[in-house]
Amino acid sequence: MTTQTERIEHVTPVSSPRSIRPTLLTTEFHAQNTGAPYWHLDLVPQSRLIGAEVRGIDLADEPAPEVLAELKRALLEWKVLFFRGQQLTARQHAGLARQWGELEDHPFLPKAEIPEVVRLEHDASRPGTENIWHSDVSFSPTPPMGSMLRAVEVPELGGDTLWADMSAAYEGLSAQVRERIDGLTAIHEVPMMSDKAEGEVAENMRAARARLQPVEHPVVRTHPETGQKLLYVNAVFTTAIVGFTEKESQELLDLLFRQATHPEFQVRFHWEPGSIAFWDNRGTQHYAVSDYYPDLRRMERVTVIGDRPY
Repeated sequence: MTTQTERIEHVTPVSSPRSIRPTLLTTEFHAQNTGAPYWHLDLVPQSRLIGAEVRGIDLADEPAPEVLAELKRALLEWKVLFFRGQQLTARQHAGLARQWGELEDHPFLPKAEIPEVVRLEHDASRPGTENIWHSDVSFSPTPPMGSMLRAVEVPELGGDTLWADMSAAYEGLSAQVRERIDGLTAIHEVPMMSDKAEGEVAENMRAARARLQPVEHPVVRTHPETGQKLLYVNAVFTTAIVGFTEKESQELLDLLFRQATHPEFQVRFHWEPGSIAFWDNRGTQHYAVSDYYPDLRRMERVTVIGDRPY
């Protein structure tokens, strides 16, 4: 497969948070392809930069070693892989994800049939809450390497998910901003819940926040396998830049959070029953569109533990 490129022009803020002025930035963004062919996968890119659908594979069967090797390479190259028409039990789902590493027992999300599988279920009584750009569980000292999400029941309309390539988001910043943020660290923590928030998740989040200490991660992390520089702050779990005043910190974070929102960096996926998305949580952020209210959307997710960002 040959390397894909795309030239993108957009307005990017520069200088310090206290003096942000727009400038026109032109950059070539590359999908991280090695150029090597795939001999065991039918891989269909869903954009020039991020996301590919894998066709003709039944994930209920344990992948042969050569197939697994290509899946692992494809995940690194395309950052999110899509599969359709998969019929997996919760145990099969967990077993598949375990091919990439140890699985997380999430500290506050409700569980499905087994502890490693969380259930994300929304309807008229429980509206969607994942409609904000974020990276999963970045409040952990060792945030997830990846997340595998399976559609159990989806609404007739709406409920798509978007992913953003955070390497492109970093490269899309002006040179002045990149120079400013390289070497900085930021605080990540479990969000604070309002006293008025009720239910199992709210109670679990309060308990997790009391139990888990905030952690520091680099604002720009290095991908441990590809070596890419990645913008690693998100609007759900990142609360402050270390060493900045509260005002300077929030202004800079707001600037960096906006990078995920550029459509040029994104891919969008429409769910069907049996669809699976597997994303590299180190190099992406995602956004679940909550446009299906009051219909039911039931998803199950397994998360693979990662390493400490550097």
